[in-house]
Amino acid sequence: MKTLQILGTGCAKCRMLTDRTEQAARALGLDYTLEKVTDIDAIVAFGVLATPALVVDGEIKVAGRVPTAESLKALLA
Repeated sequence: MKTLQILGTGCAKCRMLTDRTEQAARALGLDYTLEKVTDIDAIVAFGVLATPALVVDGEIKVAGRVPTAESLKALLA
């Protein structure tokens, strides 16, 4: 099971990244859990300076931008 984390304060881009990540994970048929991390201290602890960010199994995959669902599929596969 993959652990997906969306780091961000809940802005429009954060919600867009969440939606696209879920679309990509479902399209790939992944078994996953999705967690939204909104606490600034927790986000900084990851070393992320720009949100939104996507963390997959503890590894930062995207920061400061919202990739397409197709691009996210490649990151999650």
